[in-house]
Amino acid sequence: MLSVMLGAFAAHGLKSRLSEYSLGVFKTAAEYQMVHGLALIAVAILIKWGINLSWAGGFFITGTLLFSSSLYLLALTGMKWLGPITPLGGLCFIIGWIVILVQVARFKF
Repeated sequence: MLSVMLGAFAAHGLKSRLSEYSLGVFKTAAEYQMVHGLALIAVAILIKWGINLSWAGGFFITGTLLFSSSLYLLALTGMKWLGPITPLGGLCFIIGWIVILVQVARFKF
């Protein structure tokens, strides 16, 4: 829900205040937050089925905090030193997806 609110805020509240580049950065942060929020719901459902995905959930949460938060702050403040934090969040997303693929492949349906 937060990502939807932030996306709407970008589209309506920030459009006239941010450069086109910064607005795009902000929207990217909201999109990745939304996708991985939905992925967390899927992880919770798969955990209920007995698939061990707690690590994937942790990586998605950490990825969102590092990736999306750094992009939100970069877009709003222009603090370039946040740039190196963003790829660490992206790496967490990738690891989370790999954990899901491995655990689902190993699961006996």
